[in-house]
Amino acid sequence: MAAQFDRRLRKAAVTTTVAAVVVAALSASQAPDVTADGNGRQTTADNAPTSDPSSQESATGNSPYYTDLPPLNSPLPSPTTGTPPARGSAEAGIPATVLDAYKQAESELRRSKPGCNLPWQLLAAIGKVESGQARGGRVDAAGTTIGRIIGPQLDGNGFALIKDTDNGVYDGNSSYDNAVGPMQFIPSTWAWAGRDGNGDGKEDPNNVYDAALAAGHYLCRNGWDLSVQADLNRAILSYNNSQDYLNTVLSWLEHYRRGIQEIPDGTGSLPVGRSDDPDLGISPSPGRTGAHTGSQAPGTVKPSPDPSPSKPPASGKPTDPGRPSTKPPTDPAPPTENPTPIPTPTDTVHHLENAGSTGLTAVAGDTFAKKLSARAETKAGKAVGKVRVRFTVLGDTDATFTGGEKVAAVITDASGVAVAPALVAGEQTGEFTVRATVIGRTVPGLDYKATVTERVADALARTTATELTCTPGGEFADPVQVKATLKGAVADKVAVTATLIKSAADPTENDKGPYFKGADGKTVRTLSGLKTDAKGLLTLPKLYADQAEGSYVLRLTTAGGAHLDVTLKVAKAAEPTPDPSTETPTAPEA
Repeated sequence: MAAQFDRRLRKAAVTTTVAAVVVAALSASQAPDVTADGNGRQTTADNAPTSDPSSQESATGNSPYYTDLPPLNSPLPSPTTGTPPARGSAEAGIPATVLDAYKQAESELRRSKPGCNLPWQLLAAIGKVESGQARGGRVDAAGTTIGRIIGPQLDGNGFALIKDTDNGVYDGNSSYDNAVGPMQFIPSTWAWAGRDGNGDGKEDPNNVYDAALAAGHYLCRNGWDLSVQADLNRAILSYNNSQDYLNTVLSWLEHYRRGIQEIPDGTGSLPVGRSDDPDLGISPSPGRTGAHTGSQAPGTVKPSPDPSPSKPPASGKPTDPGRPSTKPPTDPAPPTENPTPIPTPTDTVHHLENAGSTGLTAVAGDTFAKKLSARAETKAGKAVGKVRVRFTVLGDTDATFTGGEKVAAVITDASGVAVAPALVAGEQTGEFTVRATVIGRTVPGLDYKATVTERVADALARTTATELTCTPGGEFADPVQVKATLKGAVADKVAVTATLIKSAADPTENDKGPYFKGADGKTVRTLSGLKTDAKGLLTLPKLYADQAEGSYVLRLTTAGGAHLDVTLKVAKAAEPTPDPSTETPTAPEA
């Protein structure tokens, strides 16, 4: 027991030293209203929490949080698909599904609240201190935690007093509220902040996709801009109103910004330091009266709906609350975990197979007729269901999945197949790659080749029948306008090439006759890169003529083989014919 006590004292000393170093480094890069006090703890200019005064409760009810600080060295960047994870601290790594949830939440907030400037690293920092990244990434393929993560009951005994608001639906406690899920929302906050982040029609605080999106919206309220340090501080303090909490989150935020290591689900380590550990000497948050080591830690099994009254000590002797204990504190019991966890479906995946996605070709702007599909299999070739597969569009292309995203995560069905959303071709033509990978499992990725071809037209026609004529050295008064169609329908954004050729039988570019002018004013007889508009129309630039008279041919061609020859005539203006009625009669000869 003495050895355990000494070990705890050493840990506390080391933690305090590391905290001072990290926070001192952070304070040098923060806004002017953030400084460091004599103990190395970061404080605001007035040395008081700066949470929004209109917010009477935090997201977590100011529940305990993990106080472990990041390692001094940044983790290596995420390994590329098909390579083993880089060697590093699992403590600093982020499990794949949890990381995916943070990034998806950031993407959604970038669209819905662009002025907030929410970085996914902030969600990761909060997820780290609240639940150790969902207990090291113990989540299923849908992102739901394996077992609920429930904090201590907020009964006023060492914590804020929040009586039951959800009838025990989320926390299993019908007397008091508890913080729940990987982002540790209290039920009363979840009631308005909850979001459906994975599109299953439910708002579940125990699902990391739902919880991450809800946390993002919570942090982005009140018009805060998280790229501004003062607003960032306010948002973090509104989540858990503690200066030590702010310092810890900022430490992890800075760490994750320097790079992260993606690790398989379920392999992350659970932090051990907790803010309600009396050995750490952390000041209680507003609403907390001090440490309460008998409370349930985040990550433990859920409490009984109606906690029973405390029992007297086994010795039968009452304790004296006014007399300090002479026994050294003991380590809190670790979370109840199976020493040999049952493999999840993700753990059994050996490789991905193409489930029939071939011939992936589409015209620019169109949706690919075939969807990408991948089958997750064990080493023996058995299909694996309930596995999350990520499809990522790679390469120099503007193709996306439906909705404009370049990344889509899909769960395999009972036959082990995951079908990606429809792939939509952009305007950029050429070949690109879509890669399928298993989220939470480092196995070789599966690549699909896709091709975007040019828009085509099968017919071109002039919009008017006006004869196109010009005098030598002059300019054509009427412009050349054409309409492109494909099977009778408008063919928009079709590339057209216009060339002045020698004759219908000789498509060689002519060296005399009509011409266009380039940007520099010089003669140009071939124009490429022209495109029809949304109505399939194209109006060519003005045409000019040199001194050579004759009949000439302007040929227009498109991708798909459509072409049109337009006749241009260059001739001198005809001499005016005298009007007999205006001529003076000649006098007869005498």
